[in-house]
Amino acid sequence: MKIHAFRFSARFAAVLLFASILFSANAQPAKELAACDVVWNSPSEDSRGSMPLGNGDIGLNVWVEKSGDLIFYISKTDAWSDNVGAGKGLPKVGRVRVKLSPALTTDSGFLQTLKLATGEIEVRSGATKLRVWVDANRSVIHVESETGEPRDIEVAFETTRPALEKNLQADKILTDQTNRVVWYYRNLNKEIPQLTNRTFGAAISGDGLLSAGSTVLHSAKPAKRNAVSICVLTAQTPTPEAWLAQLKQVAAQAESVSLETARSEHAKWWSDFWNRSWIFISGDDDALKVTRGYVLQRFVSACAGRGAYPIKFNGSIFTMDWHKSEKVKGVETNYTVVADARDWGGQYWFQNTRPMYWPMLESGDFDLMQPLFKMFREILPNNEKEVRDFYHHDGAYFAETKPFYGGINKLKPDAPGKYTDFYYTPILEFSAMMLDYYAYSGDNKFARETLLPIADAGVKFFDQHWPHENGKLVLDPDNAIEMFWKARNPAPDIAGLRWVLPGLLAVPTELTSGAQRSRWQRFLKEIPDLPVGETNGVKVLLPAEVYGPSYNFENPELYAVYPFRHFGLNKPDLELAKATFAARHFKEDGCWRQSGVQAALLGDTATARKNVTFVLQRKEPQCRFSAFWAHGSDYVPDEDNGGHGIHALQLMLMQSEGRKIYLLPAWPKNWNASFKLHAPLNTKVEGVVRAGKIESLIVTPPERKADIVMLGS
Repeated sequence: MKIHAFRFSARFAAVLLFASILFSANAQPAKELAACDVVWNSPSEDSRGSMPLGNGDIGLNVWVEKSGDLIFYISKTDAWSDNVGAGKGLPKVGRVRVKLSPALTTDSGFLQTLKLATGEIEVRSGATKLRVWVDANRSVIHVESETGEPRDIEVAFETTRPALEKNLQADKILTDQTNRVVWYYRNLNKEIPQLTNRTFGAAISGDGLLSAGSTVLHSAKPAKRNAVSICVLTAQTPTPEAWLAQLKQVAAQAESVSLETARSEHAKWWSDFWNRSWIFISGDDDALKVTRGYVLQRFVSACAGRGAYPIKFNGSIFTMDWHKSEKVKGVETNYTVVADARDWGGQYWFQNTRPMYWPMLESGDFDLMQPLFKMFREILPNNEKEVRDFYHHDGAYFAETKPFYGGINKLKPDAPGKYTDFYYTPILEFSAMMLDYYAYSGDNKFARETLLPIADAGVKFFDQHWPHENGKLVLDPDNAIEMFWKARNPAPDIAGLRWVLPGLLAVPTELTSGAQRSRWQRFLKEIPDLPVGETNGVKVLLPAEVYGPSYNFENPELYAVYPFRHFGLNKPDLELAKATFAARHFKEDGCWRQSGVQAALLGDTATARKNVTFVLQRKEPQCRFSAFWAHGSDYVPDEDNGGHGIHALQLMLMQSEGRKIYLLPAWPKNWNASFKLHAPLNTKVEGVVRAGKIESLIVTPPERKADIVMLGS
């Protein structure tokens, strides 16, 4: 059963049937998942009408034009261009067009379906079927065609970079290939080692396909079946020829496995992914749409989350040609931003990167978290060196805004200060995330090689960078995130230190040294208290002990709720946190705003429900795909929006702290649900909730059921 993207209400009765199936005995998630498939019955105008697809590293934007041509952009998580900081820092690898002759009919009987269960897009028209998938286990894109009668097929590479332009080189198209189309982009940047000689591109080939020029392949004769393969590679090589040799190896590896075997293994990867965890909700129209938003955001993250580098908040690898309208010198101007470009450039902003990764703990998507851990572990040594060279003390911190190869803000205390100049929080939040990951996975190797080196470097930096007066650390100057510049004792960093240091002390002693533990215990005693004041006569948390004018639209005082969970259900001073949340200045939802997550942690069901209902339906109006989230303050598709949405929904159902697992902490009584989520100590919790009560519950391992606390029943 599938839901047409633009005829949702017309199919509501069918979806109610899905809801009845949902709560039947022994229901399998495949039924509910199929109900979230995206089905279009008409072609699209351009890439704004594309569907996303990917294998975690290679991404596609796929659409069919009225002519019947199948078109897709190719992206890759490590296809960094010469200037990472520029708007075109992570451009497309290229664009491909697939044309049948006679052409695919799009005026009637046309269906384009994103089949979530198997990670593929299927296009049907009459007896003709096209299947597009990106192999979950190999660096290859497959396009298969089946037609009722023999047809010719043409496959063409369409460069989006035919000539040198600002921040981008031109694509190099090889003219000496036989029955193969090959192109690449090669960086000329010689100043940054991580960019030097970085080369990305692809090769198109297929059985029975012959060269028809350097960019086009054509079938030797009409056939009922055709299979096209596109192998994609990024590598740093001394010469283009060395890159081409590696590309041939990638192709040979793909060709060594039969198409049927590769497809079967691909389908198994997706089956395993969907069976890790799920949330399916019924009860009203909003519940069903929230379910769909949750499922599709998980899918988009899986399509982009297993590559060499983390997911980009500002479009991920699914940017598209974008139509803008703005006034230039008082005149309304319309123009198109090409798919290579994005607002906020190619750098990583930690506050915008975290929303996609926190919910991966509850969903058990630990493999998707590895690129984030790997990137920060790799940049740690250079950051430590920069801190020693510039500040003349130990430790490290991660700048809020940085390229994938790291870097710090080299500022003296008397510098004027801007949004991210004196912003040191990211290493503390990242340490908190790693502590949670260790609690969930119990991975001692990760703790030794990643968690402890990074977290210890972070607390060293905070210990040595600021003065200690009367036995207490004085964080001055230090931003309260981007909101208050050069404040004194800002709440986010105090909350972070008070969360991370006890977390480190709870790590098994065999993984740490006595000297480390003594230093952490001493430093914990020197952390100041969270700043507290009054608003309208009510006691509330403050953003800092001393702060000046505001420069953004954030609530730094609530960092003590999320991401540093000092306050929450069954914790001291809950009313203080609730009063602070109620008095917050900025109550908007969407994009990087985390009100829904904080509301769920405080047990505020009404606010959390309002948030997820808005956020997980916040489609960008220019886009056709329902989980290409609105531009907001970032770019399309806005991954912050979806990340915060699915995290809030998870926390409405289940929260974990220490050994305790709290069920239904902020769950609406008129939303029924089937769910499977993960908790610390390698625990899985699967159940059904109806009318605010848990009707069935399976906890793995079974002994962890004793740690369940029912809050909503």
